[in-house]
Amino acid sequence: MVFEVLTGTGLAASAGLNAYIPLLTMGLLARYTSLIDLPSGWQWLGNGWVLAILAALLAVEVVADKVPVVDHVNDVVQTVVRPTAGGLAFGAGSGSETVTVSDPGGFFTSHQWVPVAAGVAIALGVHLFKAAARPVVNATTAGFGAPVASTAEDATSVLMSLVAIILPVLVLAFLLGMAAFVVWFLRRRRGRRQEREAARAAGYRV
Repeated sequence: MVFEVLTGTGLAASAGLNAYIPLLTMGLLARYTSLIDLPSGWQWLGNGWVLAILAALLAVEVVADKVPVVDHVNDVVQTVVRPTAGGLAFGAGSGSETVTVSDPGGFFTSHQWVPVAAGVAIALGVHLFKAAARPVVNATTAGFGAPVASTAEDATSVLMSLVAIILPVLVLAFLLGMAAFVVWFLRRRRGRRQEREAARAAGYRV
């Protein structure tokens, strides 16, 4: 069951960065390769029309997320979309047969709401951090950092989706890396806030 959990976790975290990448990745791999065999309740992800719609939505997301101000509006809209996609990704991924998992655990098949709920929570957590970090990136780089940050997030989402399906044990490394980045970001933000407060206090004394 460990690999199923790692696969679902990686896909849900990926959805927190970009809602459509993990779903499109699973659908394409299920339709055109033998790397993943979706369970019966999730085979609609490999449907041609579903893939076309996901690709179109992904194109809109990729563009919108790289434009300052528009990216903030997009994040507000995605507060519902990304956790929903995370729930779908975790549910489908954890119940699938992949190159690593040949017998998905009965825990997920008998309690189908559990992986969906877990995916929603994981994707929501990643999304909230992403949404909170982007205004800081925009403010400190005059908006020039938005496309760079967005491209890095998209690349991470693609890589994490593939790793979650092909080699889920590496998901642990991704999660540790993301946790380390969160800690670094929060410490840096707190340090800058303290510097601004110290500068204001010095100005008042003068």
